Amino acid sequence: MEAKKTERKERFSSLKTWAKLVPFLQPYSKKMALILATMLVNAAADIALPLLSGYAVDHFVTPRSTEGITGFAVGYLAIVLLQMSCVVMFARSALQVEMYLGRDLKKTLFTHLQTLSFSYYNTTPVGVIMARVMSDTNRIGGVFAWSLVDIFWSSAYVIGCMVVMLCINWRLALLILAVVPPIALLTLYFQKRILNLNRQVRKINAEITRHYNEGISGAKTSKTLVIEDKNTAAFQEVTGRMRGTTVRAVLLNAVYVPMIGFLTALAVAFVITGGGSMVMWGDIGIGELTVFVNFALVIADPVQTLARTISNFIATQANIERVSALLELKPQITDTPEVIQKYGTSFEPKKENWEELKGHITFDDISFQYPDGTENVLEHFTLDVPAGTTVAIVGETGAGKSTLVNLACRFFEPTAGRILIDGKDYRERSMLWLHSSIGYVLQTPHLFSGSVKENIRYGRLDATDEEIVAAAKLVNAHGFITRMEHGYDSDVGEGGGQLSTGEKQLVSFARAVLADPRIFVLDEATASIDTKTESLIQSAISTMLTGRTSFLIAHRLSTIRKADLILVVRGGKIVEQGTHQQLMEQGGYYADLYNKQFETETAESVLGA
Repeated sequence: MEAKKTERKERFSSLKTWAKLVPFLQPYSKKMALILATMLVNAAADIALPLLSGYAVDHFVTPRSTEGITGFAVGYLAIVLLQMSCVVMFARSALQVEMYLGRDLKKTLFTHLQTLSFSYYNTTPVGVIMARVMSDTNRIGGVFAWSLVDIFWSSAYVIGCMVVMLCINWRLALLILAVVPPIALLTLYFQKRILNLNRQVRKINAEITRHYNEGISGAKTSKTLVIEDKNTAAFQEVTGRMRGTTVRAVLLNAVYVPMIGFLTALAVAFVITGGGSMVMWGDIGIGELTVFVNFALVIADPVQTLARTISNFIATQANIERVSALLELKPQITDTPEVIQKYGTSFEPKKENWEELKGHITFDDISFQYPDGTENVLEHFTLDVPAGTTVAIVGETGAGKSTLVNLACRFFEPTAGRILIDGKDYRERSMLWLHSSIGYVLQTPHLFSGSVKENIRYGRLDATDEEIVAAAKLVNAHGFITRMEHGYDSDVGEGGGQLSTGEKQLVSFARAVLADPRIFVLDEATASIDTKTESLIQSAISTMLTGRTSFLIAHRLSTIRKADLILVVRGGKIVEQGTHQQLMEQGGYYADLYNKQFETETAESVLGA
């Protein structure tokens, strides 16, 4: 009894999974109906052709007569042309459904991904996201465009053949139908295993691609570490698994195909033996025997197709579950309905209701714990940052320097307490309102494919070319840009690969300056820039931060001595705070860090000289 209940629950759950695609299929219901209708007509034509062959044998071949052959030829040609028309309409509509359904799923996923919180991207590998957006959606589109049609055509053809054969001669029909169950069982048995092996092949192929990628992109590192032999051994291990898995799949096919061929030949033999006896005794004509021989020759194909596509269709449920799970994933940080009603969404903002942001930030007795954490990294923390204040956050790598900035930017929200922007809880205003006023420069900048000019313009899409050049000059990026072959129109390559790390950083600085934000965040932004270039842009940074609230996550402590407030983070806790002078006079952890770094930088400058 329990087993039956479990089975019913699983079946209901399976139906619910497939039902999630209904909204995506509805726009293409007419195309799907056209596809199914053309396949039904095509299946009827496929059944009619053997019957016409039998008619030709009885009326033209056996009596050696051509009377009425013209009308027969016209009719036969009409059916063939009808088949061709159906195939063209079906293929065209199926391609459209495959492309459009996959496109709609990708667009919906891409839009949804923009709404998810930072924590999702912190814990989810890029490869997993790409697989959902690309591979899973492509498979779903392909299955609904082609596999569903194959199931429909195969079912209609097999059922139609059975009905026609039973109506013509039930004894010969049973001889053919006797091989249908073995063909179906063999197909289900072998296809399940072949499908699993093919999945393993695709998975291993992804590993091979990864090894290729790492081998090429990390070639210099491999040579300096002298690990070519290790890389080669790892690659040979993966390709060896690929070879073994592929060979097993080929062997299964090599066994499966002849067995199906044998069963088909067996059906033909049954028909010829039984039908031949009937012809000799005068029970049936040669034409009728021809019809059954034709059916025996082709009956295996739709049965194989039906079993194979049903297996493939069922396997696609896993893809639907993965796509649905991503679409149903809720962002951890969202605007309330009241905020959305007043300020709009990220995609449909009501900017006319946005208040001017001045940049006064207050941390009001906040505590915070990361979603995947078990302990508070901040407890009852209170800090008032007046508009225009420069706050530097320092500490060792992994100490938790980014936590405060992530909270201030509302990439995360406090577990307890409030964060006020210009005296108002920032949860009472739109996230887009806040994010539109933040200029964020990361230690490892990301550039989009396109020109230098296009990348800087992302800071403000309506900026003129003159404003882009002015922003580049402000951060001393203009010089290296003009030295490039096409200047501001030079392509930066994928991810900015045509530029050095320092050059990418300068472009990201220019992009942030162009946005003219009220709040600036520099997350170890000069750590990747050489000392000479860093000194060139320090004055520009000072000018850039004047009158703006700014957070500097610093690696080189010498760069934040002029900050209005320095927060010292250790073990995820703020252990000291004050100006540079105050912290040095205290002689605590900050002073120790600063002195050690000063000694290191002095030694490096002496050795460099």
